[in-house]
Amino acid sequence: MTPRRDEVDELAEAWARERPDLDLSPVAIFSRLSRLSRHLDLARRDAFSAGGIEAWEFDVLAALRRTGSPYELSPGRLLRETLVTSGTMTNRVDRLAARGFVERYPDPEDRRGVLVRLTPEGKQAVDVAFTRLVDAEHEFMADLTPHQADELAGLLRRLLVTFSGD
Repeated sequence: MTPRRDEVDELAEAWARERPDLDLSPVAIFSRLSRLSRHLDLARRDAFSAGGIEAWEFDVLAALRRTGSPYELSPGRLLRETLVTSGTMTNRVDRLAARGFVERYPDPEDRRGVLVRLTPEGKQAVDVAFTRLVDAEHEFMADLTPHQADELAGLLRRLLVTFSGD
């Protein structure tokens, strides 16, 4: 069975016609990844809005949620988890606290430090958003077998680790 064609097939064929001197094999991969990324961004926005949160809020709440009970991290650890600056994180924690999604507590191991803890409301918001996101991602992969999904994940991992800096 011949695979269905998509807009990237047409794009690649046009470039091949215009630039036969180039190896265009990456175009077939990365143009599709770029288009999939746009669809995923839209799905993420919908999933987050279902939880009543924005993407940046999800990033912070998800970092806390993944830690397990009692769902708390130091601001420094939140910085590393979300890859934002200290000033940005302070602003984000302030805004999340104002919404009742997180609370600050004194760090029992550092009198000068604080811990940021997810509230039940914050846990509910991130859980709703994450469930919706996973459902949408399953829909994206509906045409793949479990083996194909594992293979794709492995191939993408192989490309991504080149950027990890390790």
